[in-house]
Amino acid sequence: MVVLNRIYTRTGDDGDTALSDGSRVPKHDARVEAYGTVDELNATLGLARLHAQGDMAAQVALIQNELFDLGADLSRPDMAGDEALPYPVLRMIQTQVDRLEAEIDAMNSRLEPLRSFILPGGSALAAQLHLSRTVARRAERCATALASAEAVNPAALRYLNRLSDWLFVAARLANLDAGGDILWIPGASR
Repeated sequence: MVVLNRIYTRTGDDGDTALSDGSRVPKHDARVEAYGTVDELNATLGLARLHAQGDMAAQVALIQNELFDLGADLSRPDMAGDEALPYPVLRMIQTQVDRLEAEIDAMNSRLEPLRSFILPGGSALAAQLHLSRTVARRAERCATALASAEAVNPAALRYLNRLSDWLFVAARLANLDAGGDILWIPGASR
């Protein structure tokens, strides 16, 4: 259980921060950049939830919770030592990726195939989901950059990749009843 009775600690005033294993790294460390971008993604989804209803609102709420799990996963280096710890380490798992895939398939079955690239926008929910998609892609770039130098849970990388797909399809679904996708018109201003 988390208990926060004081928000500021002053421990990061010199430009470093603690990872979840207690080690300290600079605030610009690739690991901090990765989980910080996941936190930013979560905040954009909080805005999307303002416009979501029903199943979409429930799915976004679950994803927000999973993004905290993902942040915890990314903030803990040294996956090799997980088993030796006296407590379970929170790591993303394949069933979370599988659920996203099943939801993508279910949403996509209600949509017409794309015959053009689409512009981000449309309804307020779709626009916000498109923004979240772009932040998810940046989080994925940060996580894969981290993975090129340090161990990163492969399920965490797969989750981020699938989540950006989920957000794209969810944005299309949000626009289904709002007039449809906004299609890209190549060279429209020529």
